[in-house]
Amino acid sequence: MTERPRLRDAGITIGTMPTGEDNAITDVPDVRVGHVTLNEGDGAAAIRTGVSVVLPHSGNLFREKVPASVFVLNGFGKCFGQEQIDELGVIESPIAFTSTMNVGIVADGLIEHAIGQNPDCGVTTSTVNPVVNECSDAYLNTQQGRHVRQHHVLEAIDSAKTGPVAEGNVGAGTGMTLFGFKGGIGTASRRTPEKAGGYTVGAMILGNCGVREQLRIDGAPIGRDLADRQPDPAAEDTGSIIILIGTDAPMFDRALNRLARRAAMGLARTGSIAAHGSGDYILAFSNAHRIQHDDDRVTYPAEHVVETGDVINWLFQATIEATEEAIINALFAAETMTGRDGNTRYALPVDRALASMERYRPT
Repeated sequence: MTERPRLRDAGITIGTMPTGEDNAITDVPDVRVGHVTLNEGDGAAAIRTGVSVVLPHSGNLFREKVPASVFVLNGFGKCFGQEQIDELGVIESPIAFTSTMNVGIVADGLIEHAIGQNPDCGVTTSTVNPVVNECSDAYLNTQQGRHVRQHHVLEAIDSAKTGPVAEGNVGAGTGMTLFGFKGGIGTASRRTPEKAGGYTVGAMILGNCGVREQLRIDGAPIGRDLADRQPDPAAEDTGSIIILIGTDAPMFDRALNRLARRAAMGLARTGSIAAHGSGDYILAFSNAHRIQHDDDRVTYPAEHVVETGDVINWLFQATIEATEEAIINALFAAETMTGRDGNTRYALPVDRALASMERYRPT
């Protein structure tokens, strides 16, 4: 895979807030990301899929859960584990992204991982709630083969690391389409001012949604200028998107749901209308607190950000900006790919997109 520029490498800056060191969800301390990419064969046997995982911290997530929330912008999808997150307000497994028909198998891999770390799981203590999110890669991938297996999930977890995150045609993003171009994985981050806690907000997305003419980059409606780049209009699809927001700001599920809802505004800035047929799921977690699986206390003291002023507003802005940039980073990183039955998704023509954007710059 050749190196393609990220959005900022091309001179485009989304918003006004500073990024973290790697402009990735891994800028949130102790967050880790791992991918396994499956790219094999051609024609009717083409495999263009994979699995990506995000670990909110490096410890035992079953024993040390993190506060979390899910916001369903458009429920045409499958978010495995959503109900228990809604009920208990925590996540207790790595968060996985994959292809639609692989949700069950990936959940099985997460269960196997939990049992490996916790032999008492489902025996003398409760069972685990695996969290799996999906988008359909059917245009490029032979989905019925359900090629992601349990060992791929474990490999992705074992390889998860901090630092720069691979984007585009990688892991779960291998076979995805975004605004009619090749899509996939994207990530970005923002830092709040020190007077607002100096917190980090990171976003990672699995982008598989949108129609070409809707695409906007930093407000510029460049999708209109690039409409001729879609060779097969009949293959245009409203698709889906998964957005994951992570932060080290001390927040619990109710406040995290407020962040998750703001991520939808970042999605809207890229031109998406959350069309019928699109599964648009947004998850948010904080790793500032670890909720103990076995806790015999009646109550526990915990800090929480003030929600009535500048701090929460900075966190809202950070979420919106990081989400918007993560989506465009996925487009910039993804490369042209031919898959099932010769179907092809072409990469965003970055040079032409940048030239188009010049038309909309203020003079």
